[in-house]
Amino acid sequence: MTNPSAEIRVLFVCLGNICRSPTAEAIMRQRLQAAGLADRVRVDSAGTGPWHVGDPPDRRARDAAAGRGYDMSALRGRQVAPADLAAFDYLIAMDEGNRADLCALAGGRGELLERIALLGDFSPIHAGQPVGDPYYGGPNGFERVLDMIETCVEGLIADIRARLDTA
Repeated sequence: MTNPSAEIRVLFVCLGNICRSPTAEAIMRQRLQAAGLADRVRVDSAGTGPWHVGDPPDRRARDAAAGRGYDMSALRGRQVAPADLAAFDYLIAMDEGNRADLCALAGGRGELLERIALLGDFSPIHAGQPVGDPYYGGPNGFERVLDMIETCVEGLIADIRARLDTA
């Protein structure tokens, strides 16, 4: 039986919160809206490091996202906090380094570790693969990030929908 008041909280995490995780946040927000789930799923993003707290996403990430109709203009970088681990149902790491940082922050607490996953694992074609960091590359890297995140977010939404249907 579906609980219409159930809310799912998703946090996307990368290194600096200016490329991959805000891209995932923007894509997820738009896809949730299209799926009719925007009022039942809260989405945020954060970085494991403090370098870009308060900064907008990287210009190249914003431009690539805008080219596909995703708006990242209101997003600002923030660092993941210990309280985020308990506040979010899904802690979605972009790569193994991000996942390791989240696991370290969880301090071995099993109930928190169960919430941590790689985004790639939500797509059969990307399972086990990191969302590569495009920061030091050219514009094609940002397009590849968009391609992968778009695919993986569909699998994540299916997982969330199943979870909501059993809530």
